[in-house]
Amino acid sequence: MTEFTPLASLIGGMMIGLSAVLLMLWEGRIAGISGIAGRLLPPYRDGAFLSRFGFVVGLVAAPLAMIALGGVEISQTVSSNIPLMIAAGLLVGFGSVWGNGCTSGHGVCGLSRLSARSIVATGVFMATAFVTVFLVRHVIGA
Repeated sequence: MTEFTPLASLIGGMMIGLSAVLLMLWEGRIAGISGIAGRLLPPYRDGAFLSRFGFVVGLVAAPLAMIALGGVEISQTVSSNIPLMIAAGLLVGFGSVWGNGCTSGHGVCGLSRLSARSIVATGVFMATAFVTVFLVRHVIGA
């Protein structure tokens, strides 16, 4: 069970939204993490490597900064089942490519632009998440 943190969640959501708006305003790009991270690998098609690299470094550095500056301990629970983690990673990667974007690109940026494709994609993401949690917690019993 996680704690209910409405203020921290509100501030975090506002920061994500502001970041997405600024990236669109200054770079004309969607803040989809799978696309940004995927374009860090060659072939490089434009001169945006440094901005993409900075974006990904920021994703990694933010929790480290919270630990260092705020004294906040961040706990992350990840399965120790390696085959499961590999299968999950491949499915998420396949879904991101097949769906032309990830949850951040469709869910944050696409929904705010009222993109029909993003509305459908986000509905599929969420329905899949609901079914997966139900199956894992109540059917499989993990």
